[in-house]
Amino acid sequence: MSAERTRGLGRGLSALLNDGDVTDKTADSPRNASLIPIEEIQPNPDQPRRIFAEDDLKALAASITEKGLLQPVLVRPLAEGGYQIVAGERRWRAAQLAKLHEIPVLVRELTDRETLEIAIVENVQRADLNPVEEARAYRQLVDRFEHTQEEIARAVGKSRSHVANMMRLLSLPDSVLEHLAAGRLSMGHARAIATSENAAVLADNIAAQGLSVRQAEALAKAPAAGKAPETKSTGPSKDADTRALEDDLSHRLGLKVEIDHGHGKSGEAGAVTIRYSKLDQLDDICRRLNAG
Repeated sequence: MSAERTRGLGRGLSALLNDGDVTDKTADSPRNASLIPIEEIQPNPDQPRRIFAEDDLKALAASITEKGLLQPVLVRPLAEGGYQIVAGERRWRAAQLAKLHEIPVLVRELTDRETLEIAIVENVQRADLNPVEEARAYRQLVDRFEHTQEEIARAVGKSRSHVANMMRLLSLPDSVLEHLAAGRLSMGHARAIATSENAAVLADNIAAQGLSVRQAEALAKAPAAGKAPETKSTGPSKDADTRALEDDLSHRLGLKVEIDHGHGKSGEAGAVTIRYSKLDQLDDICRRLNAG
């Protein structure tokens, strides 16, 4: 482990900037900051945080309108002019919603490595990242700067096993990661299906039916893992072709689909039932039908 590689990682934002204890709010208060036109500031394309909840931004913008931006944004100067955000993109976005023309910033000369390290450490310590963003942030530190899991764990105040488990998520199919990033699946759900060959199908069924972690574990362990749990019925059992068609439609829609042929009486209509738990799922169904 080289001293150069680990010099910045784990020392925290204030230590990297020589601004004193990060818990000392006077160290990064607007009094020590410069006012920079907001249009001269741009986000960092390597920022680990990708999802910014609109409601949270609006709430922060309202607070900024009333009280001002209490904590400056950390930036670094760019060779081509202007500044790049190192920490505080959420505040910068909210300040734009609040229609501020300039904001307080701390300007520091930082390398690409220090910039990424600060962004990851601060976001993780403040619990600003979803599990997928956190896992990808750790992967960046490993791939780009050869940090070990031990070093990352010390930096973010987590256990090495936590870092390893988070990075292991990235082996899941992209569709599962999308559910996880959107909050439709929890870490418990992801762990339950991580070793399954049908993780994508399981994730779709779990998200569509709103299954608990315990139910997800039972589904993953079932002999026919990947199929939605069958509900008890007083009617005749379904044939293999019908169950296969249900599974295929469920997989395509990401929702539970049931087919009922009726009771076999002549002229009696069958039914196709699509179950959804959220209105945006219903909107998706309507869009698909209209497109057809």
